[in-house]
Amino acid sequence: MNKSIKTVLLVAGIILLGYGIYTMIQPEAQVSIGDLDLVKAQDNTNSYITIALGIVAIAISLVKGKS
Repeated sequence: MNKSIKTVLLVAGIILLGYGIYTMIQPEAQVSIGDLDLVKAQDNTNSYITIALGIVAIAISLVKGKS
């Protein structure tokens, strides 16, 4: 595999992994109006998918091929 493609995959994988972790641990959306508190439940399905894609991209970039 071309060295530039491996570099792009590695960078994209790191960005996807970081973004997935960030979206998983970010605080929930909360609105307070007087005595009324509204909290939006956080769905982490997209975070898991983003983290998995990041790990796959990093793994592919680190695989040694014929050069």
